[in-house]
Amino acid sequence: MSDPVLLVERDGDVVTWTINRPETRNAISEDDAIDAFVTAVEETNRDQSIRAVILTGAGTAFSAGGNVKDMATATGLFGGAPHQQRVGYREGIQRIPRALYSLEVPMIAAVNGPAVGAGCDLTLMCDVRIASTKAFFAESFVKLGLIPGDGGAWLLPRVVGPARAAEMALTGDRVDAATALEWGIVSRVVEPDELLPAARELAARIAVNPPVAVRMTKKLLRESSQQTLDQLLELSATMQAVAHHTEDHREAVAAFLEKRPATFVGR
Repeated sequence: MSDPVLLVERDGDVVTWTINRPETRNAISEDDAIDAFVTAVEETNRDQSIRAVILTGAGTAFSAGGNVKDMATATGLFGGAPHQQRVGYREGIQRIPRALYSLEVPMIAAVNGPAVGAGCDLTLMCDVRIASTKAFFAESFVKLGLIPGDGGAWLLPRVVGPARAAEMALTGDRVDAATALEWGIVSRVVEPDELLPAARELAARIAVNPPVAVRMTKKLLRESSQQTLDQLLELSATMQAVAHHTEDHREAVAAFLEKRPATFVGR
């Protein structure tokens, strides 16, 4: 039996997912990778005790995105007639952005190396990104005569703005870690051996907060890109009413008034 394509390791209330295909530089276009992401999201959403997820890659790359060898042989996702490929994308790699968009807990990308094509877009599907000094980002589809088929044209402008998104997508050029920090792709750049500790430290800072409020806050941030102010205010009012009736809200207020650390239970 081959090793799982997505290693899932738990440490307390934080889970780390490691893309485990270093021989393909962690390509994610094959069915087993797609299925692994969808399953991991479903399992995480069902487990109310999980408070944050860290995503990273095994080996020297974060993810090369699509498997170029499969493109060359027109196999897997890249085979079939045009109408078959259209369905293949919808029922294949596009399941990843749909799944990750629905992930209820915050997700941190610990970008350990190159994030290329769909691998770059995979980082953009996360809520926060931390990069190693060895990382770079490339919306490189155009270099292969392709377009961002996994939602990159929707994701990238929301992270870097329309002008820089156009520069990245139309040139396909690399953006190094320092530039990624300047452009707001990542929030921090650290040395390689500091990457996972930095991601875990950030995850712990998130996980210490009331998990129901964290999940709802993430939902509001997601919805804010698609709703009017009035729509978001209405959703916020509803969620706030729910938050006021949680045990964790009462504990947070009591701890604040009593000047002690709070203990949250996720309800």
